[in-house]
Amino acid sequence: MMQEILIVDGYNIIGAWPELQKLKEVSLEEARDRLIEMLAEYQSYSGVKVLLVFDAYYVPGLGGKYVQSKLRIFYTKEKETADELIERLVAENIGRRRQIYVATSDMTEQHVIFGKGAFRVPAGELRIKLDLAKREIQHKIKEERSGKRNTFDSKLSNEMKDLFEKWRRGQ
Repeated sequence: MMQEILIVDGYNIIGAWPELQKLKEVSLEEARDRLIEMLAEYQSYSGVKVLLVFDAYYVPGLGGKYVQSKLRIFYTKEKETADELIERLVAENIGRRRQIYVATSDMTEQHVIFGKGAFRVPAGELRIKLDLAKREIQHKIKEERSGKRNTFDSKLSNEMKDLFEKWRRGQ
């Protein structure tokens, strides 16, 4: 079975999606948290392993790896670009029975990762994938709610229903 891995350039996606771009203008942290929440939900539903990368340009420091909502989040080291970390993650994860996708709208980065054997997912296409997954989740929830009415009378034969109705009426 082929394992799919999606590496996401976090700030590139935040800048590309109008909803997150507006949120970023108010609070960069809230925009990051919203993206994390959306990708964690997608990962959980789709089974695709998601690695989210944020550039040290916005988060100075030593960098690091974190797990939030089962989503792996990477912050680059100072003076390391997200592109460099993404390229390293592609190289580390490429292999047999693995398909690597990189979500970014950075054309230069798309060409580099394509040369390393990964596929590109533009920001708009990733948004469509997440929206479709969300709709499928909502549809399944709605389906389960309507299909799981486990009423007592639904399990009874017509004869038993008639018998109970007679008892209820005192006949």
